[in-house]
Formats: sequence, structure tokens, C-alpha cells
Amino acid sequence: MEYMSQEGYDKLVAELRELELVKLPEVREAIAEARDKGDLSENFEYHAAKREQGRLLGRIRFKRRVLENARVIDRSAIRHTGIGLLSVVTLTNVANGAHMTYTIVSPHEANMSEGKISLKSPIAQALLNHQAGDTVEVSVPAGKITLRIDEVTL
Repeated sequence: MEYMSQEGYDKLVAELRELELVKLPEVREAIAEARDKGDLSENFEYHAAKREQGRLLGRIRFKRRVLENARVIDRSAIRHTGIGLLSVVTLTNVANGAHMTYTIVSPHEANMSEGKISLKSPIAQALLNHQAGDTVEVSVPAGKITLRIDEVTL
């Protein structure tokens, strides 16, 4: 079961519709055009379109599976006992004083450019169930960093 925000669920539904209603028909049209050009054994366009069709069908199956197992979280039902899914956390790197703000989301919603980190990431795992004022040590690929939790909101 995958827990996610309503925003993340809606985004996945939109992506699935885009794949099924726009991208897949485009690829099928490309396959038909390439097939009309003759000999398929040496037709690069046909083979490329078939590969793209397989890739798209795989993505569609994956997104359908995610949506089948998705459960939308009601923000008002979340208890404020510590950091968890959909928490917005403001942190300070103790070593260099850098400030950062992250929203902890499901792995399917993670997007660093939007400040959304996966619940399964090392930083989120270290922060789980902690509260503002706590200091946590996180093992990241570059080594260990110490983070101070400045603020937690939902």
C-alpha cells in the first residue's frame, strides 16, 4: 500500500491519462507509418517505435499498479506526534549552517527541485518521529551529516 497526498494522486492520474490517451496513440501511429514503408526486418523506424511502445506499456502498467495500491492521506486526520509523511521540516546543517526545508512525501511524489523528499530517503528515515529542537545524524553518500530540526509543520 502506498500512502500519498491528494496532489500526488491527482498528478499520477494525469500522467497515466497522458500516457494512455496521447503518447500511446502517437506511438501506434508511428508503428503504422513505419509498417507502410515496407520490409520490417531492416526498418529502423519500425523497431524504434515498437521499443517505445513497449516502454510506454511498461510505464502504464507500473502507474496503474501504483494507483491500485494508493491510499490518499487526509491531512486533517494526521496526528502531530512527530515528523512523518506530509510533514514540512525546516533543518539546519550543523557543520556549515545551511538551512533547508523539505516536505516528506511518498517515493512517487519525490522531487528535489520542489523540496519534496521520499519517505524512504536516508534523510527522511533519520527524521521520522523526531520533533523540532532535536538533532539527528544522517548517513548520506558523502558521509555523515548532523541536522538540527528547527520547525515541523503539516
